Amino acid sequence: MTARLVGRRPHVEPDALIAALVPPPHFDSATFDSYRPDADYPSQREAVDAVRSFAKGVGRRGLLRRSSGGRGVYLDGGFGVGKTHLIAALAHEVGERAAFGTFVEYTQLVGALGFQGTRRALQEFAVVCIDEFELDDPGDTVMMARLMRELADAGVALAATSNTLPGSLGQGRFAADDFQREIKAVASVFDVITIDGPDYRGRGDLTFPAPARADEVLAVGSRDGGACEEWAALMEDLTHVHPSRFGAYVEGVEVLGLRGVAPLTDQAQALRLVSLVDRLYDRDVRIVASGHSLGEVFTKEMLRGGYRKKYYRALSRMLAMVAGE
Repeated sequence: MTARLVGRRPHVEPDALIAALVPPPHFDSATFDSYRPDADYPSQREAVDAVRSFAKGVGRRGLLRRSSGGRGVYLDGGFGVGKTHLIAALAHEVGERAAFGTFVEYTQLVGALGFQGTRRALQEFAVVCIDEFELDDPGDTVMMARLMRELADAGVALAATSNTLPGSLGQGRFAADDFQREIKAVASVFDVITIDGPDYRGRGDLTFPAPARADEVLAVGSRDGGACEEWAALMEDLTHVHPSRFGAYVEGVEVLGLRGVAPLTDQAQALRLVSLVDRLYDRDVRIVASGHSLGEVFTKEMLRGGYRKKYYRALSRMLAMVAGE
């Protein structure tokens, strides 16, 4: 019987959301030693050394040293330079007293627990790692800035990353300047670490392979760990599942077949796809897709608009999953 995603309605308890704040399976083995800096970009080696030093100040395996409490590091750079790898390595180094999640996951946590409940839960950690900090929603940015300020005041160390757009590389601290301006109430906590270099997978041009044949997609459903869905049906079904449950929604899927991929015209739908792609990528799911290329699902207007960083990240990650990387 073909496995399905459409129709799943997972229930996730708030305590389970806190327990899930760990590096995703894709970064299970991320360590400082497994990061491979590019010798042509010295900032990569400097970043490894800086984050490793920061981790020592936070402490190992839950033994917090307050010298780093209330301090932060912010990793600025383009796609594929290893920012997430480094803060995942930081979380692994600190151990069970490290919380790791994406910006979106923390905003969803606030939605589930309330602001004060989230702050109380997170201030029990030695360090809170916030991957893919986003500045496209003013309300969420202000809320996260307040949360970080209160955590820093409580002595919690912070680590954050964000992406510089591919077209903005070489323009100085493009993302870092935005970050510090928007979170000015807590910006002084952070030391900015800029990481230069191209996407390490060589996917800077985001060129997708030709779509699969329809029979290749259908075959996915008969595999162990395979699920196969019509693109339109999946996009519609996502409107019925809160993004905080997308991880549970795709649980157990190793290969996802998508039939009849087509460009999206609705921004809300496109943003739901971004959240789904993040959870699939976290779990190293491979994608086999027919119809239009996945590189065409976001319109040119979307890629020029306020959510462009989200869309470029999703394209980069979908290309990795199509290529089986």
